Amino acid sequence: MEKTIFEISKMDCPSEENLIRMKLDGISGIVNLDFDIPNRKLTVFHNGEIEQIEKSVKELNLGGKLISSVATDQTEFKENANQKKLLWSVLAINFAFFIIEITTGVISKSMGLVADSLDMLADSFVYGISLFAVGGTIIKKKRIAKLAGYFQITLAVIGFVEVLRRFLGDENLPDFSTMIIVSIFALIANGICVYILQKSKSKDEAHMKASMIFTSNDVIINLGVILAGFLVHWLNSNKPDLIIGTIVFILVIQGALRILKLGR
Repeated sequence: MEKTIFEISKMDCPSEENLIRMKLDGISGIVNLDFDIPNRKLTVFHNGEIEQIEKSVKELNLGGKLISSVATDQTEFKENANQKKLLWSVLAINFAFFIIEITTGVISKSMGLVADSLDMLADSFVYGISLFAVGGTIIKKKRIAKLAGYFQITLAVIGFVEVLRRFLGDENLPDFSTMIIVSIFALIANGICVYILQKSKSKDEAHMKASMIFTSNDVIINLGVILAGFLVHWLNSNKPDLIIGTIVFILVIQGALRILKLGR
């Protein structure tokens, strides 16, 4: 058996781990996948098919680069028997905050919150595909991935149009206090999701968990919306909210394109 290590420079949250798992699903030579998200490393234990594995990793455009590949005698691996239960938990949290953020975003007229809600929905899609396609055929998984990807892009494009309309129009200021309060709760929710998914993997490496939490894209987005809320109040302008909304919509589309790659 071979042990191949990849550096995945853009793998900074558990949803990207799931994307990689789904992309490599179906390669019969793979025995086990070991993810080290804080250090952005993926270790693949496999029998042959290195070219197909490397090609699949690179196709996701997550900065995958082969570091080493050596023979190994390792045959035992730590399996997470509760993985499905954990996925259901983070799916519920992400989808709940999608509802909360899109509702409060519309009411408070904040495009930052609306955009962040779509980012939460994107993560929900990834976890949902992992769960609902379990045991299904590769064709079924590809169809689900395509539907999720196109739906996500459609929502993001609608968001872009609304941002443009507000840039050109004379809109009321978004409610900065709602932006800040809801984003703080979303920040906490993202931290809980990361902890849930990692607690069974690195129980004795709390410093690595903390490192991952504070480098996650989701957390950076939450902090961006919080900052935008303060700037809206300080500058008495809706431009900071529209700018962060635009940035997040771009990230949502990038995530959708990665999901679509699973449908190929």
